[in-house]
Amino acid sequence: MAFVFPVLLVGLVACGKQSGQSGNAQTGNDVIVPQEKMVLWNGTDFSNWVFQLKDPQVDPDQVWSIRDGNIRCEGQPFGYMRTTNTYANYALHVEWRWPEGAGNSGVFVHMQPPDKVWPTLLECQLQSGHAGDFVSFPGMTFNELEGPEARVVAKKAESSEHPVGEWNAYDIQVRGNSVKVYVNGVYQNEATGLNYSSGKICLQSEGKPVEFRNVYVEPL
Repeated sequence: MAFVFPVLLVGLVACGKQSGQSGNAQTGNDVIVPQEKMVLWNGTDFSNWVFQLKDPQVDPDQVWSIRDGNIRCEGQPFGYMRTTNTYANYALHVEWRWPEGAGNSGVFVHMQPPDKVWPTLLECQLQSGHAGDFVSFPGMTFNELEGPEARVVAKKAESSEHPVGEWNAYDIQVRGNSVKVYVNGVYQNEATGLNYSSGKICLQSEGKPVEFRNVYVEPL
């Protein structure tokens, strides 16, 4: 039992760094397993988020901003914003909409360092008409991929997205080495046997303006 106290202490320190977050438990290597709702974006600034763009000369403030209480992403250049902390065994909720016509983006889970475009991760697709697809980035594997060159596993049902311009909800359940996704409450896909069970959470910049809100994790 001598090792328990330092681990819990690290967990409390990490918890304090997350704006609006409390009640989390840590596992080894500073991986946070939520014990209650944890707000990942505080609605006012980008504290505890890191930005990575394909063109490092571009100021992230030109791509990511806060408008009318929502996260606004212009979509160019390609890249992502990610959590500073690492998460495992959680239920992630993200809401998104397309303010200027159908577009492409994604929610990333199990993102592995180092930061680059693109790192190892699993993308939960947001491309219009394809929300619920999975996209495997280099280094990420799972059982449903049909061969070593395959990268995409299509959603299981017809599109459950709302009309362009309206808000949609993504609910992503990350349980050990599996990920299950729901789009507006409709079960769309599941990946099993992933070779990673924890990582950063990211929102993607990929082409056109997209807005996000209500980004949080809860216990499974």
